Amino acid sequence: MALDQSALLDLLAQLKLTDVTDRIRSATESLYQELIDAEATAFIGAAPFERSDGRTTHRNGTRPRTLTTTAGDLDLKIPKLRAGTFFPALRSRPVEWCKSRQARVASLT
Repeated sequence: MALDQSALLDLLAQLKLTDVTDRIRSATESLYQELIDAEATAFIGAAPFERSDGRTTHRNGTRPRTLTTTAGDLDLKIPKLRAGTFFPALRSRPVEWCKSRQARVASLT
């Protein structure tokens, strides 16, 4: 689901009001989320709310995940599927996902 022109302008206005570090983190988070959504669309065979004969399953909400990067912790939404499983190619480096999970568990204790 690509951002339209007005959404990009709104995002730019919000980024101007924040610190440079927060801008980088926010821009990186938006980019990663767009990549995840595009990969899910390709995996499913249809965009959200699109009817397609090539559709393999349907989306069923999202699950929150934190990805630790040099830009900071990114709060991402990973699409869930009704049938089957999907996890983005970003998971090719599982240590980053595990570290963020361990950090959250440590913060609860």
